[in-house]
Order: sequence, then C-alpha cells, then structure tokens
Amino acid sequence: MTDPRAEEGRPGGAVRVRAVGPVLQVTLDRPHKRNAVDPAMTLGLEAAFARLEADPDLRVCVLAAAGDFFCAGSDLVLGAGPHTADGGQYGMIRRSRTKPLVAAVDGPALGGGFEMVLAADLVVASCNAWFALPEGARGRLPGAGGLMRAPARLPRNVAVEMMLTGARLDAARAYDLGLVNRLVEPGAVLRTAFDLALDAIASAPESVAQILRGLERIEEPGEELGWGVTAEAMDVVRGSSDHTEGTAAFVERRPPRWGLSAAQRAAIVGAATPPPAGS
Repeated sequence: MTDPRAEEGRPGGAVRVRAVGPVLQVTLDRPHKRNAVDPAMTLGLEAAFARLEADPDLRVCVLAAAGDFFCAGSDLVLGAGPHTADGGQYGMIRRSRTKPLVAAVDGPALGGGFEMVLAADLVVASCNAWFALPEGARGRLPGAGGLMRAPARLPRNVAVEMMLTGARLDAARAYDLGLVNRLVEPGAVLRTAFDLALDAIASAPESVAQILRGLERIEEPGEELGWGVTAEAMDVVRGSSDHTEGTAAFVERRPPRWGLSAAQRAAIVGAATPPPAGS
C-alpha cells in the first residue's frame, strides 16, 4: 500500500501532487496568475489523473488550489493548451474516472475553474468561495462543460443567469441549492475535503467504481449532445468580432465596446418606471 506519509511531486510545473495513503491531493499552483490554466497546468493535471487511475493504492482525489483563488479559468494570453486524449479540456474535464474526485474550493472559481468544480463528484467550499461563468462578457461561452453541466447541477434559471449575466453564486447559496456538499469556514476546506474523501471510499472499491461508471453511462446521452452543441457554438463565437473585442478588452483592462455606460444603464432602467395611473 502507498506509504501513509506524504509523497510529493510536481508533474507539470503548475501542479503539485501529493499522495497521502489512498488520497491523491492535486494542487493548482499558479497563485500569481489566479491559477489560470496554461499548457503546463493542463499537462500536469493530465499526468496527475492518469496516475490516480493507474495506481491501485490510490482510491480518491482531492483537487485543491494554492493562494486566494481556486481557479480563474483558462489563461487568456497563453491559452490552456490542447485537449488531452483521455482528459479533454485541462486534462481532466472529460476524463472517465472510477475513483471519486472531491473539489476543495477555498476561493473564487470562475469560468473554467467553475467547470472543474462541475466535473467533480463532491464539493467542499468555504465562505470565501464563489462561482461564476463570465465568458459571455469576454466574447466567449462556457466551453468546458458549463453549458450543459451548470443547468444539470443547479436550477436552470440560476445557471442561465450565471451564463448570461456573469452573476456570482456565493458558496452559501450553492450549498443551499445542493451544488456544495460541505460548507465550512475559511482554512478548513482541505481538512474537510480529506475527511469527505475518506468517507467516499468507505464502500468497497469495486462498488465505488461501478457507481461512478453507472452515473457516467446514465448521463452520457446528455453529455454527448452537450459537447456537440458546445463545439458548434464555440466555432461560431471564435469567428466573431465579439471574440476579438472581448480578448482585446481583457488584455487592455477595459470594458468591451458592446457594453453600456453606467449613465446609459441608469437612463434605461429609469425609463422602465410605470407612468402614474390614468396618465
């Protein structure tokens, strides 16, 4: 069996991997970039999750992050690198797993970072955490599963509001809506995630594997349709002037040109005031 003492490695430069008994802790480690996913992080995640499946002594994974952010999604300057053969986006979003994945979220998870959370089986979050899908504001759309997984794991109207407006979903509300399994104080996330991870493997290994395989098969038709629709929509968006403008606005740290000013917004909302009765 794996030595219960920690065995630590860094397979992809931006990812730290630590085995503690049957638990594989995978830590996103680009805190200076809000843990935005670059090609090195994608390769590191691919290697970590391949190790999880290949090593019979490892039975569960805890995905955590260094710094104040869980993950800000793809690096819009460097990109996240190509999809991997087994994991798809970020080396893990579309991976078929027979071992549970627990997301330990102690800070904001937005865009692809939230889509990582949606790819997990269980979620532990602190009161510091919040979730968002702001891609539309950048001339993009959720391309790593958010388009179909957010409405599947949240009430549809909540997911639609997040995608159309970029609205934040705080951890407490996410807990109330059933997305978050454990809501804890800041600093208690990793310990609670390890505790939940060990609970998750209290059942027999083959039972756990078959539960995860069964869920994957049940969800497969909707997932396949979702990935096809996402790919078509991404092709349209990438070829649009909105995509170019959204990227430029992000790099130049300015609002996109399609947005309204605060004064314009106030004038439009003010015009919605109903006229006095009988006018």
